[in-house]
Amino acid sequence: MDSGIDNIKKLFNDLKTFTLWDRLFHWGRIRTLLIETSADLQKLVSEVNALQADNLKLEGSIERINEDKINFQKEISVLKEKNDNYLKRGTELANEKEAFKSKVDLLDRECGRLREEILQLKAKEEQRRTEYDKAVNQLFKLREDILKERSDKEEKEKQAVYERLRRLKETWSKHEADVKNRIKIICNKHGVEYLESVPFKGKPDNTLKINDEFIVFDAKSPGSDDLSNFPLYLRNQAESVSKYVKEENVRREVFLVVPTNTLDVVEQFEYKLSDYTVYVISIDALEPIILSLRKIEDYEFAEQLSPEERENICRVIGKFVHLSKRRIQIDGFFAKQFFELVYRSEADLPKDFLDKVIEFEKAEKLNPPIERRARQISNKELEIEIRERKTDAEQKGIEMDEALLTKNLNKLPLYTDKSTEDIQKDLFE
Repeated sequence: MDSGIDNIKKLFNDLKTFTLWDRLFHWGRIRTLLIETSADLQKLVSEVNALQADNLKLEGSIERINEDKINFQKEISVLKEKNDNYLKRGTELANEKEAFKSKVDLLDRECGRLREEILQLKAKEEQRRTEYDKAVNQLFKLREDILKERSDKEEKEKQAVYERLRRLKETWSKHEADVKNRIKIICNKHGVEYLESVPFKGKPDNTLKINDEFIVFDAKSPGSDDLSNFPLYLRNQAESVSKYVKEENVRREVFLVVPTNTLDVVEQFEYKLSDYTVYVISIDALEPIILSLRKIEDYEFAEQLSPEERENICRVIGKFVHLSKRRIQIDGFFAKQFFELVYRSEADLPKDFLDKVIEFEKAEKLNPPIERRARQISNKELEIEIRERKTDAEQKGIEMDEALLTKNLNKLPLYTDKSTEDIQKDLFE
């Protein structure tokens, strides 16, 4: 196409330069140029037509392209909007990523700290387990030691109870002989007649003859270690001695002598029966009672006594009886307290302390005054000794005011509130 246009351009240039002579003498060349140019024109026209067709096609394509462009522009707008949203979301995600990264870093540090803490806890747990196993072993050993110590303690307590009961039974088994020996000593000391055999029916344990009257002292002790039935036993014995008082010249007052360590279970110390009276006394009360009875022997005939002398005798005897009962009451109370103290010390003191106490107990020895038959106990010596004890006590801050002591002791009841009629009625129920 470019060569045809060049030929046409050459033709027009040559035509412009052709002179008349050239046109006359060179027409053939001009004609040839025209023919060639015509052919080129035809070819150009064909090419133009083809180009126009192509142009139409291109215009259609351009329209389609424009439509596509518009669609693409719309899509681009949408995509741009989406891209903006994506960029925004990407920024948000980047921020979130940074936040998550910070959190992850924080969590990594926390995990590191927790791992370290877990390792420390595992080490502590292992140490604690070791200590626990050691403590459990110690606990088992301690438990075994405690059980053994408790078993030994129970065995010792059983042995102590058994020993106490054995001593009690031994004391009770020898009680009759001890009472007999004590009464004989008192009778020899104060010149009271003691009868080995009696001129009436029955065989009382001990019989004294004072002012032509036979006075019976029967020794009574528990038959077993169960003291709950001892009061009932004494009541039955009080009724059974009626066989003695029925005899001629037997005094209507009978004395039942019981061991001192049974006084805390004795409920009644006097039984007033139909025609006689029975007194329950301890072995320590024998001497004052015998002395009070011995005092009556100073008078040959009771009917020769004046009313005032009779009153004085009864007052002295009543005072002796009252003091004996008070002594029985207080001694019984302190005997119980001492027993409780002994058992308490055995139960509460540590083993090493208790062993030491037992050593000192075995080494300790009391030396009470020895009673001599040929020597009378001097009242003056007793008064001096009592004054010395009182002075020592007051120097140690112990209250020894006799008026105060008498006032407070008198507040302690000696008898129960039960009437004599009720007591007598109980004897026959």
